[in-house]
Amino acid sequence: MSNGTIENRDQFLETIAQKLGHAAGEAVTTPEWKHQPQWAVYENKTPEQLVEIIKKASESIHTQVVETNSADLAESLNHLIDSYGGGAILATSDKRFSEWGLSDVLEARHVAIWDTLKGHENIDLAAHANIGLSICDVMLAESATAGLFNDKDKARSVSLLPVTSIVLVPKSTIVPRLTQAMALVQKQVDADESPAPYINFISGPSNSADIEMRLVVGVHGPVKVAYLIINDR
Repeated sequence: MSNGTIENRDQFLETIAQKLGHAAGEAVTTPEWKHQPQWAVYENKTPEQLVEIIKKASESIHTQVVETNSADLAESLNHLIDSYGGGAILATSDKRFSEWGLSDVLEARHVAIWDTLKGHENIDLAAHANIGLSICDVMLAESATAGLFNDKDKARSVSLLPVTSIVLVPKSTIVPRLTQAMALVQKQVDADESPAPYINFISGPSNSADIEMRLVVGVHGPVKVAYLIINDR
């Protein structure tokens, strides 16, 4: 594929800058807003209360929520996998699976692990898998939205292509809403840490209500989604 060309960029940027009342390339000072109500939503909620908010929000997005603790995690995951029919399973290459003592579960279930060296074979595995296993990096209680900081090892195909997506959610990753999640990303940037190449925020199974005004679940992604919340604090 040939490289594209950029034409009239400076003229375009200069025009935009003039419309905004400053010169092109001039540093812009971030305003300090007097009122920031976005931080007040659920700010005093306990972790337990945030879990209850997730459960309530999950009802409207057709998502199952299961709670467990570190000691019972392997058993809970096995039970959840059985409830969705087992079968072919693909998991992200995430060291937290082994750190949480789930290696035996993955081995016994013959779970395929995403391997960048396999190239497109990974996509084929994901497309034919019944279950995809991912681990949440930040969970938004307000909308029961799982935030996945994806990279080459924690690929989004694992949560997108299989019929069922099971997302493990450490309780310590739960925040009130998107406001706090993006603050975590900004903190990484400010500390000169490299944030994830791409971040996915997933709220339950894919659905569409624009087909004759009828809600259809599983349109362009997993048909079923489950959150396994782990009491890790």
